[in-house]
Amino acid sequence: MSAAKTREGMADGLAAVALAMVERGENTPEDKLLRLAFRWAIVPANAGNEPPAELKAAYEWLTREDRPVIDLVDFEVIEDVLYRLSYRLDGTPAAGETHKRRRRVLNTALEHAVAAKELPENPLQGAHKKRVGSGAVVDRRVLVNAAQGRQLLTAVSYVGSWDRCRGRRLVAFYAVLYYAGLRPAEAVGLRLSDCNLPDEGWGTLTLRETRPVSGKQWTDSGERHDRRGLKAREADTDRPVPIPPVVVAILRAHLDTFGTAQEGRVFGNERGGVVGSSTYWRVWEEAREYALPPERVDSPLAGRPYDLRHACITRWLNAGVPIAEVARRVGNSPEVIHRRYHGCIDGHEEAANAKITKALEEDGDTA
Repeated sequence: MSAAKTREGMADGLAAVALAMVERGENTPEDKLLRLAFRWAIVPANAGNEPPAELKAAYEWLTREDRPVIDLVDFEVIEDVLYRLSYRLDGTPAAGETHKRRRRVLNTALEHAVAAKELPENPLQGAHKKRVGSGAVVDRRVLVNAAQGRQLLTAVSYVGSWDRCRGRRLVAFYAVLYYAGLRPAEAVGLRLSDCNLPDEGWGTLTLRETRPVSGKQWTDSGERHDRRGLKAREADTDRPVPIPPVVVAILRAHLDTFGTAQEGRVFGNERGGVVGSSTYWRVWEEAREYALPPERVDSPLAGRPYDLRHACITRWLNAGVPIAEVARRVGNSPEVIHRRYHGCIDGHEEAANAKITKALEEDGDTA
């Protein structure tokens, strides 16, 4: 059964395609409304219901002006579809991973259409694969150094009033991203039983599940947070992550102050529920304003909580930890680590220049 995030991604991909699979005219609704109407229409729970008033006109227009699937054999139609996969509504390129996901969804739908004899062949197979976005390589500008990382974690504790502890509840949350390379969804799902926090020395976090955020309409439970296994692993496998003493101390202090949330989770909101992505995003945005000088607030530096994971991985690589071990700890393949972070490892340019200089000297080409 598909994960909620997968279902949501499928809806996004098909909604992008829907914008190309219509006959446009003077009264065509805005693309934004068409997209929202399509996404509403394909939610199973909405079957047989009337669309919301603000989407009714767009929904009726979609059902009236949609193209038949066979139109995809037309070169201009499939080119428009590919454009829609590659760009956002504002005309800016979609991220590389978004484009790939949308294309996979479309390919699955077209293969089904071929099997159902609605298309003679899959028109996507012969279409040129456009590469868009720059999501494959981490931008060095997002990476914080050690001093900036500590400043940001301190700033988090000042977010919100002291009695409500909005920021203080999340200091340890960001710390496990920054020092242990966890993904935010992995930190959200972390339980006390997953933590080995000794009085001295290194500890271990044994990751077993993630709690990614999706709309209630996409999850089987009807909750905003899906419950899934680890990314790119079998559902019943775990991932032990060694954590340095500084993280052990931060987590022990967090648990002493706040205890555990529902289901024994290490992190929770003020009511003990699951920490929402909107919560840890808002706190992070406020913390950046406290920690960074004004001219850096609008920069890419640590623009997202996920950038703390990037900083952690880069720090390990620069420390000389083998790529295979970094990959094991953060739950990626060595190939992904090498591809995404090769431009973030210090000293590579200098080392390459030294090798080239040596070769030139041996060839007698130096001035």
